[in-house]
Amino acid sequence: MLKVFPRYVSLSLLVAGWVRAADAGAPRLLTLEQAMASAEGVNSSVLLSREAAAQALEQVNQARAGVLPSVNLTAFQRRSRNLNILSTTGALSETRPSNRFDARLTGTYSLLNPQLLSAGQAVRVGAEAAQVDVRVTVQTAIAGVAQAYFGHLRNLRRLDVLDANITRARSLYDLAKNQLVAGLATQIDVTRAEAQLAQAEQARLQQVTSVMQSELVFKRLLNLDPAAPLQLADFQLARVDSGLASLAEGRTTFEQRADWLRGQKALEQSRLDVRTAKFERLPTLGLAGDFGQGAANFDDDGKRKVWTFGATLTVPIFDGLRAGADQRAALSRQRVQQARLNSLELQITSELRLARQDASSRYAQIEVAEKTSRLAEEQLRLARARYNEGVADNREVIEAQTQLAIAADNLVDAIYQYNLSRVELARAKGEVRNVLAEKAP
Repeated sequence: MLKVFPRYVSLSLLVAGWVRAADAGAPRLLTLEQAMASAEGVNSSVLLSREAAAQALEQVNQARAGVLPSVNLTAFQRRSRNLNILSTTGALSETRPSNRFDARLTGTYSLLNPQLLSAGQAVRVGAEAAQVDVRVTVQTAIAGVAQAYFGHLRNLRRLDVLDANITRARSLYDLAKNQLVAGLATQIDVTRAEAQLAQAEQARLQQVTSVMQSELVFKRLLNLDPAAPLQLADFQLARVDSGLASLAEGRTTFEQRADWLRGQKALEQSRLDVRTAKFERLPTLGLAGDFGQGAANFDDDGKRKVWTFGATLTVPIFDGLRAGADQRAALSRQRVQQARLNSLELQITSELRLARQDASSRYAQIEVAEKTSRLAEEQLRLARARYNEGVADNREVIEAQTQLAIAADNLVDAIYQYNLSRVELARAKGEVRNVLAEKAP
């Protein structure tokens, strides 16, 4: 029997405990694993797909009812009076009123109905497709949660970058004032340093808004209270160069993708629909009967057994050309599903290749961003040394600080883009949760 088993119960309970603690004003760390598990339990798309799967299971039960015996208990008491008309004279004669009581078990059974059996199999496959569709929806939901999780962490790290930039700008401003007092700098040096400090503070104020926006987006995905405190546990992915190797996964990758399995089920269902349409031309055999007791009144003692039994053979002769039309329509739906599956296989192959290439490129970009950041730090050190010695004004320092801030922000963004590429690669392979196993030690 088909069943839907929730796989998120234990982790969802952990997240529920975190939500209660957050509502109480005592935020606890929310991990990426807990966030993914919570998405399975609260995401509206996932909930709707689970209900669709449950309804599909009941449709299987409804279809099964057509091939199982049907038994009913009926009891009725009636009183009647008949009028007879003589055919020779046309005279009317009335009969005396009479009573009749019957209590019977009535049953019917479709002994042989190929069309009904085939239709039941098609409905069962459709229910299996609905359950696979839940997996598709879950993968989409947890991928969105992972992306929002890493996006919020990126915005928080950008705050750290801006704080460091403000610290450097304030230090330069203080140095410029001291140099001015010592006669080693001019007022324009102080003004330039103060302007840079103001720009850094303004950038931080804008980033605070971005942090709040990403936090609200994440909370909305998990149906969390927008006002509840939120603290995400840091999650650093191990840096692995995927390259373009192991692209010959082929069928294995397809079988790991829930959307491909759903396409296979849809194709199988369409083939059963074609067979069901062909079976419309076959004869059907059914049994029917009843057994019970009858008397004049329900409380009479002299009740007698009554029963009937019979078999019905139905042979289609002419159905208004409906069977042929049903068969052609079913064949058309089968061709459509086959075309969709072929297109999906090409899409999965392309997604996997692109995800591998993107992950490899993002991996290389992190190394470039780290090198740029180190060079920017060295450039700033040299510029500050020249300014401290009084051989140059602070324009070189301001420019070096700006370049360092840009390099640090690019490094944060490069790590974020790498994280997204790993999430996409895990989704392309068929299981977004596998990204949890890539956490750096």
